[in-house]
Amino acid sequence: MLSVLRHRTYRRLFGAQAIALVGTGLATVALSLLAFELAGQSAGLVLGTALAIKMVAYVGIAPVATAVAQRLPRRQLLVALDLVRAAVALSLPFVTQIWQIYALIFLLQAASASFTPTFQATIPDVLPDEQEYTKALSLSRMAYDLESLLSPMLAAALLGVMSFHALFAGTVLGFLASALLVASVTLPGPAAAERRGFYDRTTRGLRIYLATPRLRGLLAINFGLAAAGAMVFVNTVVLVQAQWGLPQNALALALASFGAGSMVAALGLPRLLERWPDRPVMLTGTAALCVLMVAGIWLTSYPPLLLLWFMVGVAYAIAQTPSGRLLRRSAHPTDRPALFAAQFALSHACWLLFYPLAGWAGAHWGLSATFGVLGAAVLLALCVAWRLWPAEDPEVIEHHHDDGTRHAHAYWIDDQHPHWPVSRSKP
Repeated sequence: MLSVLRHRTYRRLFGAQAIALVGTGLATVALSLLAFELAGQSAGLVLGTALAIKMVAYVGIAPVATAVAQRLPRRQLLVALDLVRAAVALSLPFVTQIWQIYALIFLLQAASASFTPTFQATIPDVLPDEQEYTKALSLSRMAYDLESLLSPMLAAALLGVMSFHALFAGTVLGFLASALLVASVTLPGPAAAERRGFYDRTTRGLRIYLATPRLRGLLAINFGLAAAGAMVFVNTVVLVQAQWGLPQNALALALASFGAGSMVAALGLPRLLERWPDRPVMLTGTAALCVLMVAGIWLTSYPPLLLLWFMVGVAYAIAQTPSGRLLRRSAHPTDRPALFAAQFALSHACWLLFYPLAGWAGAHWGLSATFGVLGAAVLLALCVAWRLWPAEDPEVIEHHHDDGTRHAHAYWIDDQHPHWPVSRSKP
């Protein structure tokens, strides 16, 4: 998997991603402490509101920002967005009012909602070979998992020698380092696109996404991933500390178990995807998540939780990691940024639904019932994905034009306007 780092451009882009992730992880810890300093016992409400603002920015900003930036040079755009994020992070230690946190978080996440889809859409152009791109997806999944493990530990070590306000400096340095690494490479520019109106550019990614059978299946899988993931990220603290009365390091270990499982799966996925198509792999991961959520109904102690969360991490990565491959093969390079933005917005819309649902159900119905409810949601997602994603899923779809020629297309936007023709057409 690490062989993909031989590519200089991708190696630097991956370094930019990893460093920015560490900086973001430090900001997460520092923001929690800042919220407690300003709001005391209401810190949870402040953080919950900030998280909701983050998701709203992701859902609403990504398609619009991608449409606006479609014709801008990628490298300059990514560098500028990193600098905006650095400027926002630099401002966070100086806030004195809760509303200022909300305003800065919205600006930070709006920049991220513009940065991430553009960054993701660039990687397939840097690594056109599908096997190498698959390795890059697994490496990216590992970067996210390592961040979830290492950032809290790094923050804990730094807090022993400095104020939490200084952690924001680490975030600033992370974004600045990311900007420098991106600026050091030459990126393929966005493919030349026909001129379209703003509304068409804004909605094009969503229309392509919802018109493509495999991507409608992916949306259902995103729904199931959000249901299972929300149980992990929202209710682990309730299980470990409120229900069982264990210390904070037990909470960290439980979350680390989820990350470790995801990393193990990411290491094995490139070989697995060489032998099996994406559909059975992703549906198997989703089915495993359903079984594991139902198994959680009978969870009564901490050691089984560690095993359960490890297995959930494995299943989560199996179901989630190949999604970039589906997006890559479902769009002409011209439309990749719009399609990645649609995936970014729609997947986070699922999280926006399940984050509050997991917390509300846990508080009102109990955790066993919440496991059951979220397990049912994953089962629904599995059934819908199975139905919407055809078992026979060719990379291109051949059809006849009125002039008698036969062409191959990736998908249709509508019945009258098939999307881009690939290089081959047959008389």
